[in-house]
Amino acid sequence: MEHTNPDINQYAGYIYKYIQQYVNLKEQNFNQFLPFLEVRRYAKKEEVLKYGQTDDYINLVVKGLLRKYVLVGKNEKTLQLALEGHLIQSEISFHTRVPSTVIINALEPSVVVSMRYDKVQFVLDTIPAAEQIGREMMTFLFIKKDARYFSQLSHTTRQRFLHYLKHHPHMIQRVPQKILASYLEIKPETFSRLKHLLK
Repeated sequence: MEHTNPDINQYAGYIYKYIQQYVNLKEQNFNQFLPFLEVRRYAKKEEVLKYGQTDDYINLVVKGLLRKYVLVGKNEKTLQLALEGHLIQSEISFHTRVPSTVIINALEPSVVVSMRYDKVQFVLDTIPAAEQIGREMMTFLFIKKDARYFSQLSHTTRQRFLHYLKHHPHMIQRVPQKILASYLEIKPETFSRLKHLLK
């Protein structure tokens, strides 16, 4: 795996646009963050975070697709599919500094822009805009997570399937069917039966 730092500049515009969704940040203030970011690249199927490893990074996917999952007995339960423009990490491990019970791997060749835990703490202490950005982003992510949870509870299997693929039609090509079924909490055989609804 290749780790690079100087080439963060090629993704600066992408990251700036991402942050602007949450906070109207002046460009000179944004430039303060750049030295603390690093670019990390992963091959298809490579693990970004191993089981039992403490998660040291918060990651923004700028290219590719990452999957976060847990092992439940012999089965893999998919918790998140993070494509371009999505953040991904083991929240519990990152924030409490304990070994991760989730695994993150690359479903496609992927590039992430990351900030390491110690650098996150330094930035929060030294850059005035950082706390507001962090607060706005965390609020959005908590709302998004709850909305997905309530949607899972209130919709039938058929409704969940149709709603997700209506809003993310490309995912049927990018994600193996078994993994997509796991993410949507649909049995693989049921998922296969429902695919005719897409035609």
